[in-house]
Amino acid sequence: MSDLPGIVITGISGRMGRMLAATVGASDKAKLVGAVERAGHDWIGRDLGEALGGAKNGVIVTDDPLEAFAKAQAVIDFTAPAATLDFARLAAQARAVHVIGTTGFEKEQIEALEPAARHSVQIRAGNMSLGVNLLTKLAKTVAQALDADWDIEVVEAHHNRKVDAPSGTALMLGKAAAEGRGIDLDGMSESGRHGITGARKHGAIGFSAIRGGDIVGEHDVIFAAAGERIVLRHIATDRAIFARGALKAALWGQSQKPGQYDMIDVLGI
Repeated sequence: MSDLPGIVITGISGRMGRMLAATVGASDKAKLVGAVERAGHDWIGRDLGEALGGAKNGVIVTDDPLEAFAKAQAVIDFTAPAATLDFARLAAQARAVHVIGTTGFEKEQIEALEPAARHSVQIRAGNMSLGVNLLTKLAKTVAQALDADWDIEVVEAHHNRKVDAPSGTALMLGKAAAEGRGIDLDGMSESGRHGITGARKHGAIGFSAIRGGDIVGEHDVIFAAAGERIVLRHIATDRAIFARGALKAALWGQSQKPGQYDMIDVLGI
């Protein structure tokens, strides 16, 4: 077991942190060697297994990410953009694979991730599931086949505690559709419609966000023309699919050269 790649999880007390801990802990292909939380969190210094309400597992929660990263081969990070930027620099120092499931980045923050990828493998995706990444490929393919007379709308739904909108997955799908159509998403997107907006811009890609309850994640890509519609849909019912995808990415990254990758690369689709 000692030769298995060691994984550190950041934001360990969060929904995804807990799910990742369970997924890595149950894996026979990797081992959990570190858990990171923000300074001042009441889990700092505690055994992770105990903090999660189970038996001790020997992993002590820390607020020193560099120390944790130095002992690992990969870092799985579903936190917040500012924290992820710091973690990217530290992962590069440790030469650890950095799997980024964080969403809500501004364009400048995404660009700021690039220098770290010169020294480490960086795998970032708005969604880590196989199904969503297949949906992304399909959205691009359908958009390539249809002209701008087909309106494109991306509709997403998530739980009521999600803080960013549109979701990272919705933006990933919109970007794929824009690439298929050969347009720049930044200049051709519409979201947050309210009031007297006028007709939608010809060729634009629209986004709508729903927030409620404990919805894990639902995404539709709608292609609508006069008299007909094509709807591509993915529904997630278990957050474990994202954890399994992130672990797959962390393992895949062990044999890659430094650089930026996504889940399409990991899955080879």
